[in-house]
Amino acid sequence: MNAQVLRAVLGRLQTGELSVEQAEAEICGFEDLGFGKVDYARERRTGYPEVIFGQGKTPEQVRAIFAKLYEQHGRVMVTRADPEMVAAVRASVPVAVYDPVARLIMAGGGERRYHGTIAVVSAGTADVPVAEEAARTASWMGSEVDRLYDVGVAGIDRLLAHRERLQQASVLIVVAGMEGALASVVGGLVRRPVIAVPTSVGYGAHFAGLTPLLSMLTSCAAGVTVVNIDNGFGAAYAASIMQQAILEGASLA
Repeated sequence: MNAQVLRAVLGRLQTGELSVEQAEAEICGFEDLGFGKVDYARERRTGYPEVIFGQGKTPEQVRAIFAKLYEQHGRVMVTRADPEMVAAVRASVPVAVYDPVARLIMAGGGERRYHGTIAVVSAGTADVPVAEEAARTASWMGSEVDRLYDVGVAGIDRLLAHRERLQQASVLIVVAGMEGALASVVGGLVRRPVIAVPTSVGYGAHFAGLTPLLSMLTSCAAGVTVVNIDNGFGAAYAASIMQQAILEGASLA
């Protein structure tokens, strides 16, 4: 932490905007809860606060981390959440909202920060849970989201009917299982970054998402990048970082 940031924290402590505990956390950058270290400085480093990966954590652990981050930042999100975690979180933060399709718990956030639109495009209805994880994450991080679902290559006219919407997006997230061909098709239609998300939706030789992952990695369409299987959150985070870079570049011009 540089001297300017330190003075700002101490000033907020002096005016009562921060408690002693909050000021200590900002100066140290993290708080050790015993089972985990809550990263308070992440927003200062990256522009976004720490997001909690719920899978593998107990409801009480999720509740404790969520409450600390909400107190510090006023906005928090948990991915891969379940109803037991929701009940625990709401005991400390009653305003928390749960999306059972996207499996996200959210509080705060959602304020529009960027001018562009992130299009979230899914091949089939079975891909919607991953697509919604991406869409809700992008919205929570400050982007306008345009959802375009069930437009896979088996019925290509469904996709081409929305060609103008695809071309108007700033960044596109394409979610597909089976053979994952949709990402290449979209990549050949637009002049914007395409982030491909392979899903674990498909039959035997689909290998739980490995087939679309390899297909997307070997796409012949330039401008297609790929995240891990079912990682809608990662795609939305990357898209939001792109939006942030555009905004910061404009402010420096």
